[in-house]
Formats: sequence, structure tokens, C-alpha cells
Amino acid sequence: MAEILVVYYSRNESTTRLAQQIARGVDEVPGMSARLRSIPPVSTTHEATAPEVPSEGAPYVAANDLRECVGLALGSPTRFGNMAASVKYFLDGLGAEWASGTLIGKPAAVFTSTATMHGGQESTLLSMMVPLLHHGCVMLGIPYSEPRLSSTRSGGTPYGASHVSGADADPTLTDDEMTLARALGRRLAETAAKLA
Repeated sequence: MAEILVVYYSRNESTTRLAQQIARGVDEVPGMSARLRSIPPVSTTHEATAPEVPSEGAPYVAANDLRECVGLALGSPTRFGNMAASVKYFLDGLGAEWASGTLIGKPAAVFTSTATMHGGQESTLLSMMVPLLHHGCVMLGIPYSEPRLSSTRSGGTPYGASHVSGADADPTLTDDEMTLARALGRRLAETAAKLA
């Protein structure tokens, strides 16, 4: 089975739950499978290191995950209208993959979670696309042929899947958010299958 890498950083489970729904959408496409991987947190103490394996959740992403995937979805919570530092740090460390063209021609999508409706979802999604474009990825979003995109009162944008957690950081996805995240996963897997 060909694999789509769903790689993300999450602190309060919101981005994790979006990743799981995207993976569900990927798995709905015959011949395609999702590989969930997480991004370790960045330490504010320069000497601190993360354990080799996280204590819970998806394993940490490794270079071979990028080489072996036929497409990828990248997720991050929003930090002041931008991706989290951990995601930027991960992307900044992909110089060897950029030089070797590891991701050239692979379809990619992005997803995010914010505390507020106008907390910078779209700017975060756009900022996450830029490094993937430099890597030669074929960027995908959610087309308006998905009816929930026009009716959602929570997350979901044409730039990618999203979630609004609220001030209490509730990771529970709405029906619209789940449906749109699965749709993004399906579109990513279907596109990867066509490109293969």
C-alpha cells in the first residue's frame, strides 16, 4: 500500500484530532494508507532533548518517513497567525531533503487549529505552504465542491482543514470540521494515486 504521511505538532489534542480525521480520509481511498507521525516540541532550554519515542501518541517523524511517502499533510496549531516553533524548526532541518528533491512532485496539504475563529487560521495555513512549495510539493486545498465549506460555522477553509477550539482549548471537532478534514485526506490520497 502507498502511504500518505500525516505529520503534525499538537499541544492540546486539537491538531492531533484533525490529523486522525485526515488519516481516516486517506484510508478510505483504495490502495492508500495513512502514516501518522508527530513533531517533537522545541525546548526553551538549549540542552534539553526530547526522548527518542514520545510517551503517547504517534511516533516522531524521521527522514525516511518523507522519503517513503507518496504525499503528505502537515499540521500545526496557530501561534499568532503562524505555525508553531516546533513545526518551523522541523521544516528548517530539511535541508538535505530539499537538496536531494525528496518531496518534489508529491501532493501536500496543511491543517491547523486556533483558539478563536479569527485567530489566524488562513495565514497559518498559507505560511505552512511556503516551505512545501520550496520543496517542490503539489499543494492541495479543499475545493468548494465540498458543501460543508460553504456552510461551516466553525473550522474549515479552502486552504486546508482547521478547528476552532475556543478559549477553553476544547479539542472536540464539530461535524463540519471532521467532514472537511476527511475530505482533505481523501483528496490528498486520490491525487497521490493519480500522480503515481
